[in-house]
Amino acid sequence: MLNRIPITAEGAAKLKAELEYLKKTARPQVVAAIAEAREKGDLSENAEYDAAREEQSHIEGRIAELEGKIPALQVIDPKTIDAGDRIVFGATVTLYDEEDDTTVTYQIVGDDEADIKRNMISVSSPIARALIGKFEGDMVQFMAPKGLVAFEIEEVKYC
Repeated sequence: MLNRIPITAEGAAKLKAELEYLKKTARPQVVAAIAEAREKGDLSENAEYDAAREEQSHIEGRIAELEGKIPALQVIDPKTIDAGDRIVFGATVTLYDEEDDTTVTYQIVGDDEADIKRNMISVSSPIARALIGKFEGDMVQFMAPKGLVAFEIEEVKYC
């Protein structure tokens, strides 16, 4: 049985779109670039050829990775989760840091869609592991690069 990879519907759609782009656009472009570079003669001293072959290797590796991963995706729609104020995958959680008197909001998502700039944290990150199973009003602590961090869970929502 495949190990299931949790991901939101948005994240799954992005991975599928990336695979389609790589197969239908990027792969043909790099094949054309290799053919063009070959026409220029001596391949042993052809930087364009080497660069195109390296790009082709990267593209083919990513295609293989996505083709292996996509069938194992377990798409979870946060809007359909009825977990109340308990934190599970897909939750959007607002946290209060008493030490800094600040709040921050994160959504717990799959590893492939985590993006800290968009406040989307991986389900396997230390903070997400500390949050899973907790409720609004609970205090959580976890080790971060700067040391032990503590937050109060102010709000849990699924949207």
